[in-house]
Amino acid sequence: MNYESFFAEYFPFWDKLTTTQRKALCDDTTEITYRKGHVVHDPNECTGAIVVRSGGLRTYFLSEDGKEVTLFRLYAGDICILSATCVLRAITFDVMVEADSDSECLLIGSRTLGKLVEESIYVKNYALELTASHFSETMWSFEQILFMSIEKRLAIFLLDETARRHSDTLKLTHEQIAKYMGSAREVVTRMLRTFSYEGILESGRGDIRILDKTKLRKYL
Repeated sequence: MNYESFFAEYFPFWDKLTTTQRKALCDDTTEITYRKGHVVHDPNECTGAIVVRSGGLRTYFLSEDGKEVTLFRLYAGDICILSATCVLRAITFDVMVEADSDSECLLIGSRTLGKLVEESIYVKNYALELTASHFSETMWSFEQILFMSIEKRLAIFLLDETARRHSDTLKLTHEQIAKYMGSAREVVTRMLRTFSYEGILESGRGDIRILDKTKLRKYL
């Protein structure tokens, strides 16, 4: 693909780079496909920045006992900078990143990205703003886990998913929802049964159909 055209449209700092810097960025960018479930990044790596072209990535914390807490997800047009925090020395934000579905991405090498951060204040500001945005999403996830009832969290999740997918039918298992919400599958199953009893939704094998959004919004 033509990286120059893509970056010129995608990165606000592109016109601030020198010809040499632009070439270095393009030369150290790779097209890569991740299969669903593939671990794209772990804290022991300095993977680089990942631009999602199609599919989606999930960013999460992994505890010592193996429990996962989803922080946020990235979709087409998003960029993951937390997989390259090694180039931002003031930030230590260790997370895991996996492919949430089969995904086509661009991987920008950490060495070149780090050099650009050191050389260009525009690139550095962009990277820091992106990191701050990810941090805000992470704080929102923790706020939900710590301070919101499971009913409200599940209602928010279901409404957000239907809006994002433009569909009232969600192809999601109870296990997937629990993973995204940082909850236990049993808790999610119990709440889905409650919502089903109230006529808010129908839950089948691997899918959920929202029947009454007005009732669901009452939990917000």
